[in-house]
Amino acid sequence: MSVYLRRRQNLPADVSAGARRLTRDELRTRYGAHPDDIEHVRETLARHGIDLVEADAGARRIVVTGTVSAFAEAFGTSLSLVRTPHPQSPDGVVHRYRTGPLNLPDALTGVVTAVLGIDNRPQARAYFRYAASAAAATAYTPLQVGAAYGFPEQTDGAGETLAIIELGGGYAQSDLDAYFGALGLATPAVTAVPVDGGSNSPAGDPNSADGEVLLDIEVAGALAPAAAQLVYFAPNTDQGFVDAVTAAAHATPAPAAISISWGGPEDSWTAQARDALDQACADAVALGVTVLAASGDSGSSDNAPDGAAHCDFPASSPHVLGCGGTRLLLDGSGAIAREIVWNDGSGGGATGGGVSTSYPMPSWQTGAGVPAHGRGVPDVAGNADPQTGYQIYVDGQSGVVGGTSAVAPLWAALVCRLAQRAGRPLGLLQSTLYANAAPGVAQPGLRDVTEGDNGAYRAGPGWDPCTGLGTPDGAALGAMF
Repeated sequence: MSVYLRRRQNLPADVSAGARRLTRDELRTRYGAHPDDIEHVRETLARHGIDLVEADAGARRIVVTGTVSAFAEAFGTSLSLVRTPHPQSPDGVVHRYRTGPLNLPDALTGVVTAVLGIDNRPQARAYFRYAASAAAATAYTPLQVGAAYGFPEQTDGAGETLAIIELGGGYAQSDLDAYFGALGLATPAVTAVPVDGGSNSPAGDPNSADGEVLLDIEVAGALAPAAAQLVYFAPNTDQGFVDAVTAAAHATPAPAAISISWGGPEDSWTAQARDALDQACADAVALGVTVLAASGDSGSSDNAPDGAAHCDFPASSPHVLGCGGTRLLLDGSGAIAREIVWNDGSGGGATGGGVSTSYPMPSWQTGAGVPAHGRGVPDVAGNADPQTGYQIYVDGQSGVVGGTSAVAPLWAALVCRLAQRAGRPLGLLQSTLYANAAPGVAQPGLRDVTEGDNGAYRAGPGWDPCTGLGTPDGAALGAMF
C-alpha cells in the first residue's frame, strides 16, 4: 500500500500559481513530509502488524506491507474479492473491493492524507478511439498536424525529457522502429519505467491498452523526436495512477512535461485519491514540470451514468493543463481549412469539458469568462476526431486513431520544443496562456475555435468548455518563450 503524509507546510501561493519554482531540496525540506511524521506512522502501523518498506520524504510517500486482515483491522474496513467489467479487459478485472469508509487510527488523524491500494479496482479509462472506418477517415501523420499548428522550427525537443503515464498495455520496439522509419525519423529513445509492479506488457491486440501506449509514444515521438521518453507503467488503480505521477514528478532529471491520457469523472474518484493525485501534480508544477491530461471522449457528460454535465479528472486539477479535442480539416497545402469542436454524436465520441465541482476557479483563470463556481476545463485543444485522426502503428497493424488521448502527447511534445527554445522549464503553462485573458477575446499564441458543441456547452469566442482557449499557434507561442 502507498500512504501519503501531510506537508510540513502548504506550498506558497506563488509556487502553486507557477510564478516561482523550487529546487528538489527545497521541496523536500520545506514542503515534504517531516521525518518525525514518517517515524510516527511507522510505529503506529507496526502495532497492527504492518511494516514500512520504503519512505520518500520529498514525495511524502511511504510504502507499507501487511496482510489483508491487518489492513482491514487498522483502517476499520471490510474487503471482498470481486470481478468488475472493464473496457480494456474482456473477461473483467478481479480485484479487492472495499465496503464502507476507511477510518484512520486516531494517532494518524491529520498526519496521513491518503491510504491507497487497499481497494484496487480499475480507476481510469484510456481516451483513444479508432476511426469507425479507416478507409472513410481523413488521416494525418503527427508531422502534418504539427506543421498545420506551426510547431516552432529549429526545435525538436533535444535535451528534454517527456514522461508518459500508462495504466496498462505496452509496446514492441519493432513497432516503434517500423513507424518512425516510415516517417523518415530515427526512433526516439523510449524507456519503460515500472511502477508498483506494472510493466511494459503488450497484449498483441490493437484494441487493448496497447492502442493507447503506441498512440502516445508515436504522436509525442514524431513531434519531439529528440526528446527522451520515459513511459511509466503502473497498474490501473488509484494507487498505481498516483504513484506513477509521483514517480515522474520527482524523477531526476525532471521532465519538461508529463502526458496523461487516462482519467475518469471527478466523482468516480475517492476524495483522498483525487487529492493525492492533485498534490502529486502540484509537486510537479513546483519543480517546473508541465502536467497535461486528456479531457475525456464522452462530451459534457463524461460517460457518467446520470447524463448530467461532469468534468474529467485529472484534467480538472488546477495544476494540470486540460486538453480538449477538435475536428481538423487541412487544405491541399497542409494549412488549416476549418477547425470545429469534435462531436461525432453519442456513438462516435466528443470532447470532454465543463466546470469542475471539485475545484474552485484558479487565480490564473479568473479573467477568462469561466462560470464563477469552478475551474473550467479544458484549457487548450488539438485535433482529436477519429475521422480526422492520426496514422499510427500498433501490434503490427496500421490504424487511424483519435481521442483527446492524442492531444495530451501532442501538447506535451510542443511543451518540450518550447522549453528547448526557452532554455528553461515552463511549469504551469496556464499562467502564461491565460495572461490578461478576457471573456470572448482570443488569446495570443492560440487559434480560437468558435464552432460546435460537446453536448451541454457550445463553443464561442474566447475560452469555452469545449476547446478552452483554442488550438496551438506554435510559431506565435515560440515567440513568447
